[in-house]
Amino acid sequence: PLRERNSLLLAGGFAPEYPSNDLHGPELAAILAAVRQVLQGHEPYPALVVDRTWTLIEANSAIERLTAGSDPALLEPPVNVLRLALHPDGMAPRIANLPEWRGHLLGRLHREATVAGDATLLELYDELRAYPGGEANSEPLSPAVPLRYRVDDQELSFISTTAVFGTPLDVTVSELAIEAFYPADASTAAALRV
Repeated sequence: PLRERNSLLLAGGFAPEYPSNDLHGPELAAILAAVRQVLQGHEPYPALVVDRTWTLIEANSAIERLTAGSDPALLEPPVNVLRLALHPDGMAPRIANLPEWRGHLLGRLHREATVAGDATLLELYDELRAYPGGEANSEPLSPAVPLRYRVDDQELSFISTTAVFGTPLDVTVSELAIEAFYPADASTAAALRV
């Protein structure tokens, strides 16, 4: 990762090679515009952008359907989307397959924290692991772990994809990830088009 490359260069007595610009600054205006276009184009399906610590950067309006009912304190910036998802006062009570989804998120976070050796991510992992929610009893039978989410009187089912910039030369850009949720069944697709 570019952040670690800069650290290695500094440790060797060299200047960092890769800039880390403000996403809302003029240098990254085209990047931010592209991200917003992706988010808007993904509606009516939920999509969001996070940084390397899973802090929410931007989201489309469809995300509000999933975060409704969460404690307002969890929605105050900076919002950590993993904390929001797994906290008992956040989205967790409405996740129908919480043990499975929780296991997926914790596994992903643990891999990222371990590979990067990032103390912030390791602390977040320990915090989230202490939340109630159970453990998945078996391997999922589907090709992707779905997010099964209760909204009002119906259950929506999503699969997700993660997109990153393929050729970043800026630390900030290299650490952005777009998480896009797609309907996993026809009833979810129909419910979201309403």
